[in-house]
Amino acid sequence: MKPAYYVTTPIYYVNDVPHIGHAYTTLAADVLARYKRLKGFEVFFLTGTDEHGQKVEKAANTAGETPLELADRVMKRFQALWEKLEISYTDFIRTTQERHKKGVSDFFAKVMEKGDIYLGEYEDWYCTPCETFWTETQLIDFKCPDCNRPTEKLKEESYFFRMSKYQDQLLAHIEANPDFIQPKSRRNEIISFVKEGLRDLSVSRTTFKWGIPVPGNENHVIYVWFDALTNYITALGYPDEGGNFEKFWPVDVHLIGKDILRFHTVYWPTFLMAAGLPVPKKVFAHGWWTVEGQKMSKSLQNVVEPNMLIDKYGVDAVRYFLLREVPFGLDGDFSHAALVNRINSDLANDLGNLLNRSTAMLNKYFGGELQTPGAETPIDRAYREKTEAMIQQVDQHLDDLSFSKALQSIWEVISAGNKYIDETAPWALAKDPAQKERLATVMYHLLESQRIVYFLLSAFMPKTSQKGLCYLGVTEEASAEGLKWGLLKPGTKIAKAEALFPRIEAEG
Repeated sequence: MKPAYYVTTPIYYVNDVPHIGHAYTTLAADVLARYKRLKGFEVFFLTGTDEHGQKVEKAANTAGETPLELADRVMKRFQALWEKLEISYTDFIRTTQERHKKGVSDFFAKVMEKGDIYLGEYEDWYCTPCETFWTETQLIDFKCPDCNRPTEKLKEESYFFRMSKYQDQLLAHIEANPDFIQPKSRRNEIISFVKEGLRDLSVSRTTFKWGIPVPGNENHVIYVWFDALTNYITALGYPDEGGNFEKFWPVDVHLIGKDILRFHTVYWPTFLMAAGLPVPKKVFAHGWWTVEGQKMSKSLQNVVEPNMLIDKYGVDAVRYFLLREVPFGLDGDFSHAALVNRINSDLANDLGNLLNRSTAMLNKYFGGELQTPGAETPIDRAYREKTEAMIQQVDQHLDDLSFSKALQSIWEVISAGNKYIDETAPWALAKDPAQKERLATVMYHLLESQRIVYFLLSAFMPKTSQKGLCYLGVTEEASAEGLKWGLLKPGTKIAKAEALFPRIEAEG
């Protein structure tokens, strides 16, 4: 039986247009999903849309449509972008689907039966854009501390979740499981937040209707975060605890932006503890992208639109840049100049040039047919060993969610390939008939190393990987078994590669 692996993105709010931040999280999840499939895992990769709440209801009213019409329209934008970005998700959940609504009602009722949800009255400062209540001490000049917009004082009957009851249990879990919240800086932030004391959480609203009704009291709708977070289990068939739920829960990793860290590492695990369900194995919060040094915002009109980037630079160049440029977990800055530089130096000069040079030489010296290699010299062995070491390094880095380090390891082998050509000088060997076997050995090492490189790149750059392997005469799909040296068969016909990534000339 294949081992199981479950990875999720947050479900994206339909009051938003897909931007580079959404693409970044989803792409990281896609790389993990593709890599784990390559390694022989049965993968469940979930993404989707969060479609309830006051913000959606207000936006729909303003646009003169129903909330569901708005959700249907915006949801398609996300799906179209994921198709364009080559995102290989298993399931796309919408919180307006019946399977989700049923699961949330069940989950809420279960926690209620346990006595951990009770009816009370709530009065505090509410920020509609963030859908969050704040105490007066948390406000900054009576504005929301997260988005700096005005708040209003609301008093309403509300159901409360006894979050305070789970403070010690949550703290003990975080301290006993160092990997539960990543990176470490985020873990420390949550520990100090929990130690300050957890208050009971308001988990229903009566001021609007667009949501899932509270079981047994239809005047209330379930608070959007209680509803949204539950998607991670409703997509697995919950409340049925067999099938996919049994196979894939608890999740291996929730990938999120750092702005929703508290919901995923305080609210969600305490909800699960109350329901008697296992908590996630890992929550990883990545950083934010700025644009040319400035925060992305609609008012600055600097929101980077992924569709436009893909149209201009190609899908794999965008996939490569986003995961290579910035260590996952830190904030990063987007600029067109940096992207063009990566395309020209890493993709055109290094990756594309190596394939182009190697296949051209094989065609020139051996008519494009791979020969049987002779004995290895120390320089060949060092190159082979560097390639084999890369396989382990990539595995370790992807376990740590260090995407940029994984790509760096691959690029070190690509650079080693270009250096190997310079040091072995195949053009000089070709002039001497006595060196034919030596030339065959050099060409074999060059092309076999690249076969392994393109297998690993299938997780990051699926189209480029496919092209590269096609030039190398490899027809089988990338797999764990294929990550072994020596599988490229002598006699294979290898075509002369065209430029994988043409250089981009600077504009202006």
